[in-house]
Amino acid sequence: MPNVLAVIPARGGSKGVPGKNLAPIADAPLVVRAVRAARAARLVGQVVVSTDDPGIAAVVRAAGAGVVERPARISGDTATSEAAVLHAMDTVEQREGTALDVVLLVQCTSPFVTADDLDGVAGAVLGGADSAFTAAPFHGFVWRESESGGHGVNHDKAYRPRRQDRPQDWLETGAAYAMRAPGFRTERHRFFGRTTLVPADPARVLEIDDPHDLDRARALAPLLDGTAGRLPTRADIDAVVIDFDGTQTDDRVLIDSEGRELVAVHRGDGLGIAALRRAGLPLLILSTEQNPVVAARARKLRIPVLHGIDRKDLALKQWCEEHGINPQRVLYAGNDVNDLPCFGLVGWPVAVAGAHDVVTAAARAVTTAPGGYGAIREIASWILGKELSTS
Repeated sequence: MPNVLAVIPARGGSKGVPGKNLAPIADAPLVVRAVRAARAARLVGQVVVSTDDPGIAAVVRAAGAGVVERPARISGDTATSEAAVLHAMDTVEQREGTALDVVLLVQCTSPFVTADDLDGVAGAVLGGADSAFTAAPFHGFVWRESESGGHGVNHDKAYRPRRQDRPQDWLETGAAYAMRAPGFRTERHRFFGRTTLVPADPARVLEIDDPHDLDRARALAPLLDGTAGRLPTRADIDAVVIDFDGTQTDDRVLIDSEGRELVAVHRGDGLGIAALRRAGLPLLILSTEQNPVVAARARKLRIPVLHGIDRKDLALKQWCEEHGINPQRVLYAGNDVNDLPCFGLVGWPVAVAGAHDVVTAAARAVTTAPGGYGAIREIASWILGKELSTS
């Protein structure tokens, strides 16, 4: 069996989009999407992420990838992907005591790379090519400006042939590359020897270079991932974490003459939480408010609570680690901007109806019921289905 390694470079720093490689697209950060594609590829034997960032390292380990700690000398803005791949190759070969046959460079800034793309480039090299990359058919007229004015690059501007009469051009997608390992180590660049182009779906060609690209990717993800309109089921979820104010309540507070706060909750939410608890799902209330009302509600529901939390995402991450739960299999329900860091951590970020616009935009699913009016009961019905109605 050929020894095929996929390397995903993922530095912590990014000038165009800060924290880019951990930016969530649909149900996962960019780097996790790349890990999933690489792990699903039939021809890839091992997947590692080359990173200088402990946060990225923790996330990709949870997603099932190995980690190669990238030294500072190849972690700056001018560092090349080739340098990261070569260092990862050396590290893995020394660690495993075996020689690599093929190495893949997988760019996590291409959020829609697929396992088929990776099998395509790896298969091309295993089939005789020295290097291969994904390319999409391209039919545009390319222009370049100069002092004398614009001129055609891939065409004569005086002649406009029909698309079917023009030679087929290809656009490098930037998503996936494969190289014969010994040749790559000698040549030290990704295009050497006989290079094969592996066709990729043009609809999936997108590279994340600025915040607008992130917005486009998030809008396209439900369509390209095939998850448009899908709601989570029990097969998707290992734990449920719920915000309190505005999620289990309608975000209003009643204050009596002695300054004590009262809130209204929905009995249906209590029934839904009880059903989730009986189904064996770990549950947690997570709130920034240090409030006796939150603790009292948690006691009533017989589920744990963490409240008075400044960094909800750090608390959630620690809770998942303590309970051995993969954050990508956690449903987090929230309504306001302080829930967004948790949205970026979990696989199923859910907004209740009436949530802040940016929260709704970042959610993978949105309830029809507002907070305090049965939203949690609705989420429980997604997860448990008929099991809820019979519990």
